Amino acid sequence: MKPLRGTKPRLLGYGFLDEFNRAVRLVTTFPELYQLINPGIRRCLLNRFPYGLVYGVDDGMIVIVAVADVKRRPLYGFDRLPEK
Repeated sequence: MKPLRGTKPRLLGYGFLDEFNRAVRLVTTFPELYQLINPGIRRCLLNRFPYGLVYGVDDGMIVIVAVADVKRRPLYGFDRLPEK
């Protein structure tokens, strides 16, 4: 992904971390809200960046499996979750 015109890469990195933290807060608050993409696996898309937080819920605990580029490797992280 090319940096936005006039945006310094360091500021872009901070922006990514802000979006990641926002997604983690939302997932922990509303774990069932996001798109079910496989049995037991959900994905919360980040704003401003083409990434998704791939996670599952195991015994009430949120398990973040991957932060995946949804354009290049949209199925990244699926093989990391155990079969149920």
